[in-house]
Amino acid sequence: MAGAVVNIGMWAAILVLPEIQADFGVDRADASISFTCAMIGFAAGNLMLGRWVDRYGIAPILGAASFVLAICYGLSMLAPNIWVFSALQIPIGFATASGFGPLIADISHWFKRYRGIAIAATASGNYISGTIWPLMLKGTIENDGWRSAFMIIAICSLVLVLPIAIALRKRLQTNVGQAPEPPQRSVPLSPKMFTVLLSIAGVSCCMAMAMPQVHIVAYCVDLGFGAGVGAEMLSLMLAGGIASRLLSGLLADKIGAVPTLLIGSVFQCLALFLYIPFNGLVSLYVVSLIFGLSQGGIVPSYAMIVREYLPAAEAGQRIGILMVSTVAGMAIGGWMSGWIYDLTGSYQIAFLNGIAWNFLNMGIMIFILMRSRPAKPKKIGGAVTA
Repeated sequence: MAGAVVNIGMWAAILVLPEIQADFGVDRADASISFTCAMIGFAAGNLMLGRWVDRYGIAPILGAASFVLAICYGLSMLAPNIWVFSALQIPIGFATASGFGPLIADISHWFKRYRGIAIAATASGNYISGTIWPLMLKGTIENDGWRSAFMIIAICSLVLVLPIAIALRKRLQTNVGQAPEPPQRSVPLSPKMFTVLLSIAGVSCCMAMAMPQVHIVAYCVDLGFGAGVGAEMLSLMLAGGIASRLLSGLLADKIGAVPTLLIGSVFQCLALFLYIPFNGLVSLYVVSLIFGLSQGGIVPSYAMIVREYLPAAEAGQRIGILMVSTVAGMAIGGWMSGWIYDLTGSYQIAFLNGIAWNFLNMGIMIFILMRSRPAKPKKIGGAVTA
C-alpha cells in the first residue's frame, strides 16, 4: 500500500507531460526535464536512504517521505514555469525512493528460500502505482487540469502513507545474533568491479526501458489517439510489469537472478522492435502489454543478483548503487528520447537508440553468466572472487 502511493512520484511527471508542455509553452525535450529531475532525486534517495534504513528502519523514513511529498506536490501546483516545476520534482523523487530501493533492501533480509518472490512483490508496488494512478487521475487531468491532479496526490501522500509508517514503527529484527549470510555464487571480479559492471548494465537496460515508459502518453498524442489513451497504455504496460515482476521472482528462485534478468532483457529488446512497425490503436495496446510483460522483472533482478553474489552486510549499499544506475538510465533515456524526437520529428530513431542500449545489457548478462561459479565456503563474507 505504501509503495503504491509513494511511487506515484515515478510517474506523475510522465502522466502530465503533454499538459505541462502546453501549459508552460516549452518543447518536448524541456518538458521531459521534469522527469529527469524526478529521477535525479529518486537516484539520490535510493543511495542515501538505503544506508539510513539499515540504521533506523523503514518507518521513520516513510513518515518523513509522506510530509515531503505532500508539501512538494502542493508547491508544484503553484509553479509558474517549467523550471520551478522541474526543480520541485527533485525532492519528490528523493522521497519517492523510500518506497523502492530501501524497502527492497530491507525486505531482502527477511527471506532466504523465497527471497526472489519477496523482492519482486515488494518492487511491484512501483508498478501498481503506475497502473492505478493514471486511471484514477485521467478524468481529473482531462476535466480539471494537471494542477488539480497534483492536489489529489498531495493529500493522498499524507493521509494514506503516514498511518502506515506509524504502524511500521516496530522494526522486524530477523538477523540479530545470526552469522552473516555468505554469497551463493561468485565471479572472478572484485566486489567493486562487479558492482561497476552491474551499474553499466543497469544504465543500459533502463535507457532502453525509458523510451516507451516515459513517452507513451506523448506518443499517443502525436498519433492522434489522445492523452487519455496514452494513460491507459501506460497502465496496461505497468500492469503487465507487475505480472512480470512476480514471475521473475519465482523464476529467480528456481534458476538464479542472472538468467532471469537475461531472459527479461531479450524479450524487452523484441518488444522494442515491435513498436517500430506497429502504431495502430489496437496494435499499440498489444505491444504495450507485451513490453510490460517483458521488462517488469529486470530492475528487481539486480537486487537478487546482489544477494546471490555479494555479502549480505553490503546489501543496502550495493542495491542502492544499482538502483541509482537504473534510475540514471531512465532519466537520461527519457531526456534523450525527447531530444531525438525534437531533432527528427519522430520516435522511430528513439526506439532504435533504445534497442542499441538493450544489446549492451544483454552482452553484460551473458558475460556474467558465462563466468559465474558456485561460491566456495572459504569465501564467506569475503571478496567476490572465484
